[in-house]
Amino acid sequence: MKNSFDPTSDFTPSAPLAQALRAHGAACRCAAHSRRLFTSGLIAAGATLALPVWAREGVEVGKRSSMAKLAPADQIEAAAAQQYVQMTREASQQRALAPDNHPQVIRLRSIAKQLLPFIYSPNYHSTSRAAQWKWEINLIGSKQINAFCMPGGKIAFYMGILQELQLNDDEVAQIMGHEIAHALREHARERLGKSFATRGVLELGSALLGLGDLGRIGANVGTQLLTMTFGREDETEADKIGLDMAARGGYNPEAGVSLWKKMGAASKGAPPEWLSTHPSNDTRIRDLQATIADVQSLYDKAPRPTRRFEPPSKG
Repeated sequence: MKNSFDPTSDFTPSAPLAQALRAHGAACRCAAHSRRLFTSGLIAAGATLALPVWAREGVEVGKRSSMAKLAPADQIEAAAAQQYVQMTREASQQRALAPDNHPQVIRLRSIAKQLLPFIYSPNYHSTSRAAQWKWEINLIGSKQINAFCMPGGKIAFYMGILQELQLNDDEVAQIMGHEIAHALREHARERLGKSFATRGVLELGSALLGLGDLGRIGANVGTQLLTMTFGREDETEADKIGLDMAARGGYNPEAGVSLWKKMGAASKGAPPEWLSTHPSNDTRIRDLQATIADVQSLYDKAPRPTRRFEPPSKG
């Protein structure tokens, strides 16, 4: 089906979808069609074996939290995939889904192909489930400064984050690596596991598949406090992995600093709503500056992308 895309469109999800996206921590609050799959044959289960010796250089993060085991990964990923399909369908109906041949879609998928071969870098301790994921990436026409990767490898960028911040490829790679890291480390599953443990929810399947129930679980005050604490740790962890992954893909790690300076300027020093659980811009920049030294050698050795892209005009 031919997609009609209006570059001035501003996607508004239906109320149930908006709630579902919030429940999954869309964008890392930290966010369908088979023809949009773009990594067929790109990643194999044994990809780590193909990594060079220097693959073990770079940042180091601990093993994933055991709390994630309290939430069933297959149901979380199935629910995320269903919501992703619904999101792209609604966006298409509103003429807010960019087609495959849109320059910025080509750009995003090109950058993704530079990063995804490194998802099994041993220092990430990524979930083994990623070997079966069918990665997708789409561009949504919206003024929001937002991007996310759902469990199962479903990625979306909103036009606002590319257009308003005038991101270069190195900065886009930082965001993409950060969002991919959330999925690889199963941060959403971990948060849900903590929520279930806090509320004592036993019927995990019904809670996951009933989006309204999931939203109410997330509204619990005690759960919010618990999630807030670990959310900040998750964000710092994703920043480090994102910086490392982008460097391996040939993107300048210094862009992590310039990205957050732009983000701070756009939000007048305060993080936008979807970043309410993130470290402050100043703290984030300091941490990134300290981490650049850990990934500089990776960047120095990495082949550079063969193609560079320009951000969309601010119009």
